[in-house]
Amino acid sequence: MANVVVVGAQWGDEGKGKIVDWLSEQADIVVRYQGGHNAGHTLVIDGVTYKLSLLPSGIVRGGKLSVIGNGVVIDPSALCDEIDRLASQGVKVSPEGLRIADNATLILPLHRELDAFRESGNSGTKIGTTKRGIGPAYEDKVGRRAIRVRDLAEPEALAPKIDRLLAHHNALRRGMGLDEVDGGALLALLTAIAPRILPYMDRVWETLDQARREGKRILFEGAQGALLDVDHGTYPYVTSSNTVAGQASTGSGLGPGAIGYVLGIVKAYTTRVGEGPFPSELFDETGRRIGERGREFGTVTGRARRCGWFDAVLVRQTIKTSGINGIALTKLDILDGFAEIKVCTGYRLDGEIIDYLPASESAQKRLEPVYETIPGWEGSTAGARSWAQLPAEAIKYVRRIEELIGAPVALLSTSPERDDTILVKNPFEA
Repeated sequence: MANVVVVGAQWGDEGKGKIVDWLSEQADIVVRYQGGHNAGHTLVIDGVTYKLSLLPSGIVRGGKLSVIGNGVVIDPSALCDEIDRLASQGVKVSPEGLRIADNATLILPLHRELDAFRESGNSGTKIGTTKRGIGPAYEDKVGRRAIRVRDLAEPEALAPKIDRLLAHHNALRRGMGLDEVDGGALLALLTAIAPRILPYMDRVWETLDQARREGKRILFEGAQGALLDVDHGTYPYVTSSNTVAGQASTGSGLGPGAIGYVLGIVKAYTTRVGEGPFPSELFDETGRRIGERGREFGTVTGRARRCGWFDAVLVRQTIKTSGINGIALTKLDILDGFAEIKVCTGYRLDGEIIDYLPASESAQKRLEPVYETIPGWEGSTAGARSWAQLPAEAIKYVRRIEELIGAPVALLSTSPERDDTILVKNPFEA
């Protein structure tokens, strides 16, 4: 049995929620290993819609252990709000079903304020963040001044750690013309919320290692997409964490040898939220049609997503940087009824044809897509649960994508409903 990592192979919003939910039924443990509440997953189970941001998708299924790993940055207020929202939908979240890494970094109000000030300012590069404090929290983590979950359990040592943090932030805020943060007020806030967070605290690395030794199935749930990776994405228009599959190990404390299969989630077209390069973006009626049919609005922000044709160059590259073994192709049904469909197979950069995404920001902005045109199909793929139910041209489109990206389709999703899935290879049994 293979422990499975699920990673978005584009810019996020590929439909990971449904696939993770589909896989979580077979898993014993579901682990979030990076990001924060800037990423959202939407699950539709028995007609009920659940919107998750911090909590792993396994939380809505009884008998599963959900884990928030050390690679996640946690806004304690947002976490409590999410737990309360699920409770109102009849989902009980208890320490028996949820564990939080004691060495995970906390997002504080000052992080949200700094994020919003930077993103709303007139100077510098606008990244298109969600203004939820994710980036500033990661900055404090690598700057070795962060407040972590474990610190909530040691109130006598918390005050000097807050002083150390504010020595940096208040100097920064003075330079920006912002009021300084009151250390006493921040201490009171953290002291008040600690009793709600601490019951979930755990040595996650030890819990996961024991589970591995017992032969339990572990599902690692990625947020966002590999093209938003701080190293391998379209820098600087990226998130503040590593989103490629290797982070599953670093962000959970379980060694890479425990990972058996990497499943990349790939949308049948391409979308992006926020700023940054997008070579195959469509600005015409076709792009609007894809966006409307696909209901392309962010789970967390509600922002409309930019839409374009499938970019095989980008996915082929993320197949390599994440070590993806197979893909789950989603939203094929959104392309139903198009007379023809285009696929980006390369880029033209200053007159030269290339087959990779250059690391240079300026070069990324100059990329021109090179397209291959593929016949569309008239029939419907919506709700199909076998290859026999798909139009012949739709099957040809799927096979051509496999050829272009260099990875096989393991699952094919044909609607948001979890059962509308064609299984080719079960990642847990690969």
